[in-house]
Amino acid sequence: MKHLVTLITVGAVSLSIVSVSLNTALASGKPHEEKSVASPNGKIQLAFDLTGGTPTYSATFKGQPVILRSALGFELKDGSLKTDFSVLDTKNSATDEKWVQPWGESREVRNHYNELAVTLQQAGEPHRKLRVIFRAFDNAIALRYEWPEQPGLKDFAIMDELTEFAFANDPMALWAPALRTAAAEQLYAKTRLSELLRQTRLERGGETLGGSPKKDPVKAVSTPLTLQTADGLFLCIHEADLTDYAAMELQPRDNSTLKAYLAPWSDGILVKASAPCASPWRLVMISDKLSDIVEGTPLITRSLNPPCRIADTSWIKPGKYVGIWWGMHMGKYTWDQTKPGEFTPEGLGATTKNTRDYIDFAAKYGFSGVLVEGWNKGWARDWVAHAAEFSFTEPIPEFDLPGLVVYGHGKGVDLISHHETGAIIDNYEKQAEAAYAQCERLGIHHVKTGYVGDEPRAKHYGDDGKLIGPEYLDSQYMVRHYRKIAELAAKHHVMLDAHEPIKDTGESRTWPNFMSREGARGQEWNAWADDGGNPPNHDVNLVFTRFLSGPFDFTPGILQVTYPEYRKNNRVNTTMVKQLAQYVCFYSPLQMAADLPDNYEKHRDAFQFIIDVPCDWEETRMLNGELGEYVTIARKQRGGEEWFVGSMTNEKRRDFKLSLTFLSKSSWYVAESYLDGEDADWKTNPFAHQIEKRLVNRDSTLSLHLASGGGAAIRLKPASSEDQSKFKK
Repeated sequence: MKHLVTLITVGAVSLSIVSVSLNTALASGKPHEEKSVASPNGKIQLAFDLTGGTPTYSATFKGQPVILRSALGFELKDGSLKTDFSVLDTKNSATDEKWVQPWGESREVRNHYNELAVTLQQAGEPHRKLRVIFRAFDNAIALRYEWPEQPGLKDFAIMDELTEFAFANDPMALWAPALRTAAAEQLYAKTRLSELLRQTRLERGGETLGGSPKKDPVKAVSTPLTLQTADGLFLCIHEADLTDYAAMELQPRDNSTLKAYLAPWSDGILVKASAPCASPWRLVMISDKLSDIVEGTPLITRSLNPPCRIADTSWIKPGKYVGIWWGMHMGKYTWDQTKPGEFTPEGLGATTKNTRDYIDFAAKYGFSGVLVEGWNKGWARDWVAHAAEFSFTEPIPEFDLPGLVVYGHGKGVDLISHHETGAIIDNYEKQAEAAYAQCERLGIHHVKTGYVGDEPRAKHYGDDGKLIGPEYLDSQYMVRHYRKIAELAAKHHVMLDAHEPIKDTGESRTWPNFMSREGARGQEWNAWADDGGNPPNHDVNLVFTRFLSGPFDFTPGILQVTYPEYRKNNRVNTTMVKQLAQYVCFYSPLQMAADLPDNYEKHRDAFQFIIDVPCDWEETRMLNGELGEYVTIARKQRGGEEWFVGSMTNEKRRDFKLSLTFLSKSSWYVAESYLDGEDADWKTNPFAHQIEKRLVNRDSTLSLHLASGGGAAIRLKPASSEDQSKFKK
């Protein structure tokens, strides 16, 4: 087919775009029609094809097939949107802009892509229209569907989304099951896509992961899903701008094809929509460099969301916090207000005295907040059974809420409130306005929400009091709920950290007060999990999976990695130094120092790194790594010249030379390196460490030794003349 190549200039950037066919408006009935768009650097070609009225798309990277012809379209409750189409209209455009994040892995984001919009119309009555928008970035492609306003489609129900991702071979996948219990808190497996097909097709519970085949079938896998092809390409499938739609999971169709799988409502409908509307973006990162995937995925995901809707973001501030949390997970304290002294040695955690002590500790070491769980009425040992009793405004008698807020403010420390809903959505939504208004009135600027339940589902009730649902936490119902709470929090100037959340799809660009969330298996599993906690490879796997979607409140920093006095069969399965490395490798603008204050005093030399490390960054670089094996990340402090480096490995010990070429030219730095000891080992000697200081510049290399289950954490601060004189001697 004959095409026209057009040169468009956006600002100072010239963009080569493969535009539409010379026949820009094609009559219906043509057997084959193809349109394409190239990335700004020309390495990615994204093609739309309409053959026999059926739409598909495909993509190449450097001329090699990456995504083969893949299906597009929908099954609706009252018809189909998958065939009998003709091209009604096509449009090309280009965008090259920069925007600044109020907080983030990098301060400035370049949003650079070429776009192709194809409007389709079905031949038969009622001549329904569907528009598909394609964007080609230098290291990604994205597509979304739009339903224009039209007489033949007003209110409609989606019963299946047909979007596919067909690959040229059987890639290696780093995956975790979706729609299981514990709300996406699963371990990751590294297998061929064909093995994933076997586990889903047989509805088995995971010979790879362990678990019960009958109780926990692998129905689908969650995104971000990271893939590595045999010819050295790295891919990541995710979604962006998840607004009033069901979250997308992925289900294998064959050894090389994945299909969109949407979490249904309790009535079986996937999405309830009214035109005009749009789907989320379906995003595929593509690069021959793993660093492009790690650095680029969160930024492109956010760029695919609308700009910020909060006029003044000056109140949205990153920070580190401590909290009355780890002690309760270990069993030192309890949440249970019905029998506070029966199950733990020290009773309730959420008391005025304990909170004052934590505020004092936070003020002493420069932390900005103190999280308190269990402060409000309604907590009992069985959270789920008593979730409807939670109050989100009334403190228990043992907790002086207004007095502690004032006490904290006097020391420069904010109280972080906790709203555990028990996944009873109606109870929370009825109280939410009053709860967030109270936060604003008292001066509480942070809320951590929670949605713990028996299943990855939430309960809601009709006006007659009868149960409707339950609904999946990834369903459209819950997508609406999470967004409602984010907007309500913004209205009352509250920063939000959600646990058991909907996945991050970049909406923090629009609502930057939605700062962090859980959505994967975090540190708490090390305190009580029957399987012994997170294995040494889990931390590394998270960098290449969950963290690609955005910030994760993993709650790092457990320096006392063993605690037999509380949990004989549990421990943190890392070295102490790896816990330090997590502060660089794991990004969150709200970063917790999760251990007990006494343990930080006990390990005061290592604790210094946690005191020093920021949680907001000017830029981020992945320096080395291998999928699921090890990773090293460097980040530059926002508004400063210091760099921090974190390196983590799985159960394999590693030794390598680290180049410092990312440092500024003609500058000297003091490298403060927190390293595993030569005989350190996560199982047998997790506390062995050494702290070294030396003078370095961009021509220097550092020798890093990572123990089994270990890591390294490095602070690089500009050297004063005194430092240079001291270290040169």
